[in-house]
Amino acid sequence: MSNKKSKSRCRLYLITPPTITLNTFKEDLADACDGGDVACIQLRLKGADRDEILRAIDTLAPIAQERNIAFILNDNPELAAQTGCDGVHIGQRDSIYEQARDIVGNNAIVGVTCHDKRYLAIDAAQKGADYVAFGAFFKTNTKKTASQPEIEILDAWSTMTTVPCVAIGGITHKNCHSLIQAGANFLAVVSAIWDYGAGPGAAVKAFNDIIRQNR
Repeated sequence: MSNKKSKSRCRLYLITPPTITLNTFKEDLADACDGGDVACIQLRLKGADRDEILRAIDTLAPIAQERNIAFILNDNPELAAQTGCDGVHIGQRDSIYEQARDIVGNNAIVGVTCHDKRYLAIDAAQKGADYVAFGAFFKTNTKKTASQPEIEILDAWSTMTTVPCVAIGGITHKNCHSLIQAGANFLAVVSAIWDYGAGPGAAVKAFNDIIRQNR
């Protein structure tokens, strides 16, 4: 841990919808990736079986990776390692950090959900997590959540450590300004990308315009 204040540029962290139609979603993903700066894509298909997830990785990972965008799998370190994903994101009820790291290796990304708990983030960071995720900051219909951190946790976190933090939960073009200004390194977005009227690429461009305006 470090006392150096991190002021790196905020970037987009896109999460797939919990269910997708693969043949059409691959076009949406390519559109999003080509819309502007995107740091990461997380594949999060809740309720999908192994074969569905494998097909999704096989189809979607190359779209991200050929554009130098990290492709991360939610919850499953074993499958992430076996299929060439760039890393894994784990929740507090999923694999523990040490197990996930052992499985995916030191060169892969491991991110950890920390809800609204700074002590969970400190523990994950000290163990070597590549990023910690706080949320949900706003109301979201994507997943059930019992935690709603104050935005100030982002500023406090960026003051005490250089480990990046991800803000997640109900983030839109209208409410993201405060998160960027508070020091979020990444904005994790779902519906505001895939349900955007003008399309995912336009949504990515609009977010990046806002990020530039709020540096």
